[in-house]
Amino acid sequence: MADRPRTMLEIWLEKALFASRWLLAPFYLGLAFSIVLVLIKFLQELFHLALTAFSATEAQTILGVLSLVDLALTGSLLLIVILSGYENFVSKIDHSKHRDWPEWMGTIDFTALKIKLLSSIVAISAVHLLKQFMSLQTTSDRDLWWYAGIHIVFVVSSVLLALSDRIAGEAKHGAKLVAATDGQANRPADSKT
Repeated sequence: MADRPRTMLEIWLEKALFASRWLLAPFYLGLAFSIVLVLIKFLQELFHLALTAFSATEAQTILGVLSLVDLALTGSLLLIVILSGYENFVSKIDHSKHRDWPEWMGTIDFTALKIKLLSSIVAISAVHLLKQFMSLQTTSDRDLWWYAGIHIVFVVSSVLLALSDRIAGEAKHGAKLVAATDGQANRPADSKT
């Protein structure tokens, strides 16, 4: 059956829909600006920690450092979302002129982005939970249970997502193998003389 000719309206509509991906670019610019805000908070926290370094207790110092780790993880998470999201949904970034281009860039598809995103959220949640355990005197048992429960939900969610993506990947790989095997079985044997 012959393909029907595409109308001008259909061609124009497809081009407009494809061009609409550029509407996401301001979102990624906004997220890039939010890294500046996280940096400001990081510097404020670092300055406060430096001022109280000699008078703070060990627990207070550890809590301050954990806050810095939390902010650094949040900034890294934002960077992963910005660069991977832009490359997956808007446009490829030409990294041939960048010597220090991270190896993971350009290789993270949407599935890997989801896994990295959830992994980062689990790490941030773990830091928050650890901060609560470090300040047991000021944290109620009820709040501690909520923090632990939320962290467990994040961990279980990320494990289930990773398992489902792995199962889907194995099913896709198995289907490719079956198709390749069927293609070889249906091919006529070469005649050699």
